[in-house]
Amino acid sequence: MATPAQWLAGARPRTLPAAVVPVVVGTGVAVSYGAAVWWRALLALLVSLILQIGVNYANDYSDGVRGTDEARVGPLRLVGSRVASPRSVLLAALGCFLAAAVAGLVLVVATGAWWLLAVGALAIAAAWFYTGGSRPYGYRALGEISVFVFFGLVAVAGTTYVQMERLPWLAVAAAVPVGLLACALLVVNNLRDIVTDAPAGKRTLAVVLGDARTRVLYVVCVLTPFLVALALAWARPFAALTVLALPLALVPARTVKDGGQGRALIDTLQRTGRLQLAFGVLFTLGLAFAL
Repeated sequence: MATPAQWLAGARPRTLPAAVVPVVVGTGVAVSYGAAVWWRALLALLVSLILQIGVNYANDYSDGVRGTDEARVGPLRLVGSRVASPRSVLLAALGCFLAAAVAGLVLVVATGAWWLLAVGALAIAAAWFYTGGSRPYGYRALGEISVFVFFGLVAVAGTTYVQMERLPWLAVAAAVPVGLLACALLVVNNLRDIVTDAPAGKRTLAVVLGDARTRVLYVVCVLTPFLVALALAWARPFAALTVLALPLALVPARTVKDGGQGRALIDTLQRTGRLQLAFGVLFTLGLAFAL
């Protein structure tokens, strides 16, 4: 039976910036229009965090029962390492999805936007079918697209919408760098796992592109957000504050560019999470303080 510490490790807390940053940025957009509703922002954050943990447990379960985690180098996998039964991990994932759905329903009722139910259902379906089901799309090089859509566009724009009850152009534009940094987390994770995913038949985008081109993709994902933020400075000048986070991008970008492997990429994953948080905080401040 897994210990509480192992369950926490299985939740993969280092991936949680991908859930926090889009909500914070979306709230920053709402603040810039003088329309922030703080209890709705906090509830959106709860939904995002629980859904991310559910994704992590669902991936742990699905990869574990397929046997693709047995030779994995990286964070603890509960099923793959046999510290928890597949059924218990599955129940944990389903419990998280249910909790996220209930919290999301409160936002739907508050806004009266019942079409958000369909968005929420799609988000949960995307979370499950990333590695779940008979034809998981994460095994077919579509994971990064899903992450960009749901942890970028949907999360940022959705957070802004539930507070403002309308969708300004800035929310969509701000979602682009957030989605790219979320993709960077997945790209470096899958880069590390090419050596085990390819033999297991898990055709991630990294497997399809190969080692060299995946490294280029990672560098693009961590540097392009700064260009987008600078482009938005014409409307929100303080968005240029994000350049203060640029030094945090240089070390992981260099590690990946220079051919880092194995545990060096685990460190890069952690650094990417810290970059995402720093960029998100600075970007939020820059968006919120409109001149």
